[in-house]
Amino acid sequence: MPGALSHLRVVDFSRVLAGPLAAMVLGDLGAEVVKVERPGAGDETRGWGPPFDGRGRASYFEAVNRNKRSVALDLRDPADLERARELAAQADVLVENFRPGVMDRLGLGYEELRERNPRLIYASITGFGRGAGAALPGYDLLVQAVGGLMSITGEPDGEPQKVGVALVDVIAGLFAAVGILAAVEHRHRSGRGQRVEIDLLSSLLAALANQATAYTVAGEVPRRMGNAHPSIAPYEPLPTARGELVLAVGNDRQFARLCEALGAPELAADERFATNAARVTNRAALRERLTELLAARPAAEWAALLADAGVPAGEVNDVRGAFAFAEALGLDPVVVVRDEEGREVRLPRNPIRLSETPPTYRLAPPAMPEREG
Repeated sequence: MPGALSHLRVVDFSRVLAGPLAAMVLGDLGAEVVKVERPGAGDETRGWGPPFDGRGRASYFEAVNRNKRSVALDLRDPADLERARELAAQADVLVENFRPGVMDRLGLGYEELRERNPRLIYASITGFGRGAGAALPGYDLLVQAVGGLMSITGEPDGEPQKVGVALVDVIAGLFAAVGILAAVEHRHRSGRGQRVEIDLLSSLLAALANQATAYTVAGEVPRRMGNAHPSIAPYEPLPTARGELVLAVGNDRQFARLCEALGAPELAADERFATNAARVTNRAALRERLTELLAARPAAEWAALLADAGVPAGEVNDVRGAFAFAEALGLDPVVVVRDEEGREVRLPRNPIRLSETPPTYRLAPPAMPEREG
């Protein structure tokens, strides 16, 4: 069955995470993707390990490069550069994340390429835009720092913390994929391509959601609160007889059910805890009482009991436990593709489910290509 985007040809000039992820999403949905890499070295993430898989390939690279073919082109070589221009001239979508101005100097900039291919959708991902921030390096950790994410992550009296994955790159890659698909839809109606621009800082600020509007709407600057939520309680992990249990109680009905399941229904009527606003105000006292009650059972038992009671709760899993949990729910979180030598490669499944044109997994992340010619 053809994928939803099987009519699209994508040339991926990007490296590391945000751009490759955007291109992989298009590939999962059926697009033909050609990844352009430097001869001999390739994408930087080919060397970002350990961990490596059983074939000696970096798991980082494999995270965002399935459903692609790869070609090695030296963009400083005139013949290779012309080959790159030909790929762009034949493409529907181009994805790049060089520093602003690099593609223009190579003769691969948007203005030049659209003269050859007016239908081209040209997606550029930068760290801080093409203006005053053009020279700043777009590393995820740097953006987490200057973009405020680290200021709201970690314990109140501890140092700022980064998130445990390059979340800004992931968010920017997803925004880029959405922008590309919007441009594809516009082209259906107009016949014209366009430029799609995504920068990491703007992507992060948009993704700060309620923490951002606490500032923009209410003038409040959010601070680190550890695992507590600024506006909801109880909404955090709590210790049990064995292991940590997350409670994500979003309304008063759920809180009443929690109290009943814990054998303390009187807590729901206590004026300190009867409403969410009251619970937020009195969160320290609430946490102390809940910790006392949860000490009676291990986290696994509480998770099962509370699930039956309709209370959002769960154990704090490691990554192995997270995949096992998804598997137990029938979500099939892992897909298997075969590499060029026929060996199996296990990868996380694309979370998009489409009834008519589901994602497909046709190609394993490519081996390092030989230079053409």
